[in-house]
Amino acid sequence: MLGLDVGERRIGVAVSVPEGTLAVPLRIIVRESDDAALQAIAELARDERAEALVVGFPRSLDGTVGAQARRVEEFAQRAGEACHLPVELWDERLTSKQAERLAPGAKRSRRRAPKDDLAAAIILQSYLDRRANSENRPA
Repeated sequence: MLGLDVGERRIGVAVSVPEGTLAVPLRIIVRESDDAALQAIAELARDERAEALVVGFPRSLDGTVGAQARRVEEFAQRAGEACHLPVELWDERLTSKQAERLAPGAKRSRRRAPKDDLAAAIILQSYLDRRANSENRPA
């Protein structure tokens, strides 16, 4: 699976290990154009043999869906079509803040390096954990 943290300027990408238990940051795609970004995602999905895309869905803190969430939803749909893969929108509230806290040297550095790939890994890991918990529940 590929996890995506879709932003206006960058898209963080994470991948799950083959067992589907761990998400790791993969790379950051600079979003020069939607077409170029979609092509890069499709190539990564093919290279990583992804079975699905898990896309961070930026709901507001109160859970409502705003303009940014609608833009991400539209991009996610296009990404699914470009990759010929199913898409799962996954609540990403506060993942960017988590990524900033978890990044190496986050408190020491005044220059903020992009952490979009780490945010994508947090999104994907959350999805994988929820899926594993629901599969392990007794019937």
